[in-house]
Amino acid sequence: MLQNIGFPGLMMILVVVLIIFGPSKLPELGRAVGRTLHEFKTSAKELVSDAKEEVTDKQS
Repeated sequence: MLQNIGFPGLMMILVVVLIIFGPSKLPELGRAVGRTLHEFKTSAKELVSDAKEEVTDKQS
């Protein structure tokens, strides 16, 4: 989904976010998005690890 946005699309999203939240809220919003992405990636890695572990256990 995000592979097709491109640079102009990202600039448009940034302008809309800037208009909605204002410049004072952007650092706080960026940190929140970063933390959320980090938690999502960590959970996804744990899920894959658990699935691989179960497959390995069933093969034994």
